[in-house]
Amino acid sequence: MSTTHIEPISYHLWSTDKLAFSRAFGDSFVETGFAIISEHRISTNIIDEALVQAKAFFALPSDVKRHYADPANGFQRGYSPIGSENAKGQIVSDFKEFWHTGRALSEDSPYRETMKDTPQVLELPEFNGAIRALFEALDGFGVELLKALALHLGLKESDLDKAADHGNSILRLLHYPPQDSPPPQGSVRAAAHEDINLITLLLGAEEAGLQAKHRNGKWIDINAPEGALVVNAGDMLQRLTAGYIPSTTHRVLNPSPERAKFPRYSAPFFLHPNQDFLIDPLPQYAAKMGQAEAPITAGDYLAERLREIGLLKP
Repeated sequence: MSTTHIEPISYHLWSTDKLAFSRAFGDSFVETGFAIISEHRISTNIIDEALVQAKAFFALPSDVKRHYADPANGFQRGYSPIGSENAKGQIVSDFKEFWHTGRALSEDSPYRETMKDTPQVLELPEFNGAIRALFEALDGFGVELLKALALHLGLKESDLDKAADHGNSILRLLHYPPQDSPPPQGSVRAAAHEDINLITLLLGAEEAGLQAKHRNGKWIDINAPEGALVVNAGDMLQRLTAGYIPSTTHRVLNPSPERAKFPRYSAPFFLHPNQDFLIDPLPQYAAKMGQAEAPITAGDYLAERLREIGLLKP
């Protein structure tokens, strides 16, 4: 195991020295594809209540949870049972179940044709408001991080966040069940993969197991201090920067035998640009990296990747 350490960056720095924060944040992304943000402004009350409600939802009977599944829409809203998703290139499905909450759109939103509403869980009246509150908090904080990222890339502060103000962002509530018996041969809690979106904000990894693959080829443990936020770059950001910022491969390993009886919960927020945003490599980074993929809209790219990981059928 590599001893590479990701140094936490205090969010307080953003309010006193934006350029220093953006430099530290961007440098961490360039080096590892990950960053750890401490002393963020997301309310612990919002986080704690969302976790309570998430645990209550996953404790519901399987037939109740499956009522909220939408496989025809690639499980992009509502519930996804164990076995729904596999990492790109993997045959064996991940050993996890999850819930997706998406953006709340206005009635006249032009994105309604491609972004469905999130179902309301009738059995848990407090679930819907608590999870919506966490979505909004992470969405707002993600905008601040996009501003910092834009400054690091030499763009105007608002260049990235204005392209994601109506994005198809998703809050995923993850439950990795206890492993009372050995998991299916070849399966892990989450196989090695990269995220599809611009950036991911991760809260609540109570149990160990998250690892990232450093550019030197070694796996490093992502151990954030209590209360800190883990942020990583996704494929869309890698494509936009022609590989300057890497979408780092990461995974969640099966627990050690002594921790196998404990469940693992986490709440990643996948921040997406607007569906019609054109992911066209920035010229200065295409020149710097000597490569550039063809432009593609965020909506088309998402559909392409959902088919690759088995959530959307060809």
